[in-house]
Amino acid sequence: MSEPASISIGIAARYATAVFDLAKEGGALAALEGDIDQLETALADSAELRAVLSSPVYSREDLAKAVSALAEKMALSPAMRGALGMMARNRRLFALSHLCATLRRKIADEKGEVTADVTSAIVLSKAQADALASTLKDRIGKTVKLNVAVDEKLIGGLIVKVGSKMIDTSIRSKLAALQNTMKEVG
Repeated sequence: MSEPASISIGIAARYATAVFDLAKEGGALAALEGDIDQLETALADSAELRAVLSSPVYSREDLAKAVSALAEKMALSPAMRGALGMMARNRRLFALSHLCATLRRKIADEKGEVTADVTSAIVLSKAQADALASTLKDRIGKTVKLNVAVDEKLIGGLIVKVGSKMIDTSIRSKLAALQNTMKEVG
């Protein structure tokens, strides 16, 4: 991991712990989850927002005012508003995406959920996704949320990643394994 990324993750972890604890004490984890959804959408949709948050050109006061106006417009929870204001005053807004990711993990842990990254060759139907989530829940013992992506290069099958575990049943990987076996024989 690069040094700037690890610094951002460390900074985000400290802010996330404080925000999470405040929201949990206030019984506002659902509101915090909504805040994260809105912020992630805004960051994904607006290159201008990302540029402003990481720009050294703006003063701390200007960033604090901009973030305060954004938080007001988005109707963010008090805990998140306070964190964003503090991050602006301390010039830490560049870690906002890491803050959202860390908060999402903390909320999932609190709810007993785990996220599985699933890559399939075709779009999974609702029934297929539900069956996969149910199977994973039985194996893991926690509620599983699926992040599904499609990669036609897999030809068929799935790649499922849960934490540090990966299950690859794709035809592409089976063909690669067969090719390696044939090289060893010949």
